[in-house]
Amino acid sequence: MPDVAQRERRRALVLLWLVPALWAVNYIVARKAPGVIGPYMLALGRWGLAALILVVITRAELWQQRAAIARAWRQYLVLGTLGMLICGAWVYEGARSTGAMNIALIYSASPVLISLGAMWWLGEGFGSRQKAGVLLALAGVVHVVVKGQWTALADVQFVPGDAWIFAAMVSWAGYALLQKRWPSSLGATARLAAICVGGTVVLLPPALWEATRPGADVLSVYAVLLVVVAALIPGVGAYWIYGWAQKILGASRVAVALYLGPLYAAFAAWGLLGEPPGWHHAVGALLILPGVFLVTRPAVPPLHARS
Repeated sequence: MPDVAQRERRRALVLLWLVPALWAVNYIVARKAPGVIGPYMLALGRWGLAALILVVITRAELWQQRAAIARAWRQYLVLGTLGMLICGAWVYEGARSTGAMNIALIYSASPVLISLGAMWWLGEGFGSRQKAGVLLALAGVVHVVVKGQWTALADVQFVPGDAWIFAAMVSWAGYALLQKRWPSSLGATARLAAICVGGTVVLLPPALWEATRPGADVLSVYAVLLVVVAALIPGVGAYWIYGWAQKILGASRVAVALYLGPLYAAFAAWGLLGEPPGWHHAVGALLILPGVFLVTRPAVPPLHARS
């Protein structure tokens, strides 16, 4: 029995390295989508397909918990708006004018906002090390957005995409905090299915508007391929592996995988999109990643408290 548990841990550790690579696929999809499929249609297709798959998988639990789901339907709409509309369609909107590396680096600061929100809103502790991490990570985000030109801010050409991604990053922090704030009787996969359904509902009106406006992109085989890839790889695939590994390894160890996102995105953007990273990306990463580590690292108990 111990051998089985050990094999499961080893398998989880190996697959954990795959999670940020799967999420990096979404940045590639976002950069490939302009001129092929609109951001709201892409997000609707991605999360609609993910919802269908997850509902089929968890249909027994969803039916058993239908009364609890009906009571909390507003929560699922709010979470769907934050996690699927803003963190989905707005990322694709931002990718029209900013690069995949910018997306990954700006997004990598979201755990800092989550920690700040947990301190102010949920009453969790926040020490001097966490405060230093916040300053480092926020400096890194600004460094990426201003392209390293701190001394010539008036001359920096800000792109709308950076603002879209920043808004999505803030929304992701809200999404994560509200999941902690709103407890649920559903299991992790069933709750994700319900949230995906909520996201599909709120995405439907803007997606229909986008599809019927003059000059809308014509649905093509390539567009369908992007939707399927986004739904299966960074959607269901990444979320499922992350949740499964978390049960085996624990939340703190699995969270370290998030720090690898910018590294994976850099290689993907360079190799697949021809977007070589600049020095401002490297400096931004050197500020953001240690900052996030300082904020999210568990506090070490004092010597007298250790057994």
